[in-house]
Amino acid sequence: MRHRLSGVVMTHPKRRQAAEELALKAPPGALRVVMDPDPTGTPSVLRTALAAWDSIEDGATHHLVVQDDMSLSESFFERVRLAVDAMPDAALALFALWDSRNGAAIRLGAMAGARWVGAVNEYFPCVAIVLPRAVAEGYVRYGRQRLGAWPDDILMHRFLRENAVPRYVSVPSLAEHQDRGSISGNAFRGPRRAVCFLPGDRPGDEGNRLTGLSVLPFYKRGVARCAVRVQEPGPEHWLHLDCDQYLRGLGLPPSLLVPPAGPERDAPDVRATWLTALALGHEAARLGLPDTAPGAAGRTEVYEEALATIGSGGISDTSTEERIAERRGTLAALAHRAVTAGREAAGSAPVRRRPRDRPAPAVHGGPDPLREHLARRLADLTGPETPEATVDLTSLAEEAPDGPALRIEVAGDPVPYTLTLDELYGPGCSRHSRIGRMVWDALRSRPVTVVGDGEAEVYPVYVDDLADAVAAVLRVRPAARTLTVADRKPLTVTALAQAVHASVRPVPVLTAPPPTTPAPGPRLTDAPRPPDWRPGTAPAKGLHAFAQWLAYEGTLLTTE
Repeated sequence: MRHRLSGVVMTHPKRRQAAEELALKAPPGALRVVMDPDPTGTPSVLRTALAAWDSIEDGATHHLVVQDDMSLSESFFERVRLAVDAMPDAALALFALWDSRNGAAIRLGAMAGARWVGAVNEYFPCVAIVLPRAVAEGYVRYGRQRLGAWPDDILMHRFLRENAVPRYVSVPSLAEHQDRGSISGNAFRGPRRAVCFLPGDRPGDEGNRLTGLSVLPFYKRGVARCAVRVQEPGPEHWLHLDCDQYLRGLGLPPSLLVPPAGPERDAPDVRATWLTALALGHEAARLGLPDTAPGAAGRTEVYEEALATIGSGGISDTSTEERIAERRGTLAALAHRAVTAGREAAGSAPVRRRPRDRPAPAVHGGPDPLREHLARRLADLTGPETPEATVDLTSLAEEAPDGPALRIEVAGDPVPYTLTLDELYGPGCSRHSRIGRMVWDALRSRPVTVVGDGEAEVYPVYVDDLADAVAAVLRVRPAARTLTVADRKPLTVTALAQAVHASVRPVPVLTAPPPTTPAPGPRLTDAPRPPDWRPGTAPAKGLHAFAQWLAYEGTLLTTE
């Protein structure tokens, strides 16, 4: 072999036996056990991971780190060594969760017959991972300067991206998570399984890779979502959309976005599995991947298992192992039908955006990520009848007695519309707002703090709901020129903090006095709303989506 691999199992004294058993199952000398250097301190996966990466053997060109609650495939070490030879400069993740964006990439890789896929815009999975020696040493230096800042997998993604290290994830996963409890506090996420784990997977063809993916449908925490890469010059970045919005924007008929008739047609897991797999099949056809519909020649066990976990992963945060097993067969069969329907839809008409006689409303001002998300939503919502208009976000960031505001200028109309709001949150929004600070702290396992009066009212507005309000104004053209975008049932600040606790991470909720006497906030309860509009995003869904964007995209916009 041209390269030499060293390996360790990272563990805590509470799970030393499991780590030693895992090491004993490996070939002689392949795995050593590395313990948490401060086992009585604040739980920290990163602290133990840095000790594990720092233990690379003299003479080794690559280092493998496996967490103690993993089981390995029969061909694990053979595939790893072949992959290291095929991709010696790359970081190799040997596991991806069933509800993740990397899991979506693996599903497309299974359709393509690939053995590895390029890692995408989220954390880099670290439960079983190989790094070249220089990369491992660099990560140790990088991580020691950031202890307590971020979970190790998000920090790893950021480090690898900043240093332009090639990143790949195995198809199928070479390790499976055993869920023996979480020392680091991840048990709230429910069962954490691989998108596709086949213990008997055989090695070979490790140079077969699928890269450059730009649409990633995934089902996570009960919501069918779609990460879409922005095809523009500049650093790689992604939009975070709902699957139904993405598919409607492509021009798919509304009737296709509803699961087939049946007794469970309206069940949330049925609808979300259908939308996710529909988008997956559409993207597979767009990429020209082989037809893997039932009975087709290219259908494989890897593909079957990867498709079967779409629904299982999507309900894993709220379901027991027994419930997941009970729903698996139904949701797997539905996913097959949806993939086929998505392929057929892509083949029956060219991929297109919604037809129009004039351009979608132009969006100006404000931070780039927010502008991009609003512009995409408006493009998907408006049609040929929408008047030519410009949406100006500049005042959203300004201090004003009536709160942030958005201006809409309609061509030929001398008087603009003004939409006032209390606090905007969601993909593209700042982490420095009241909601942003709470979510940012929870992401890093820090307490969420209620500053000042916990009973004060707050009117959160999710990004998609703001775009819906703009579309409503352009559709109806109301007589009132100043309107308010706010729910008629506000949250208290304490309720907002509790929602972050429930939707992002179950961290403590603390209270603190205000630094100064707060000025009274804007009164939004009695102001007119856009006609026929009401916010449609529940706080649980919106806060989680905001957290995901901050973790995977927002971290790349800050030097912290």
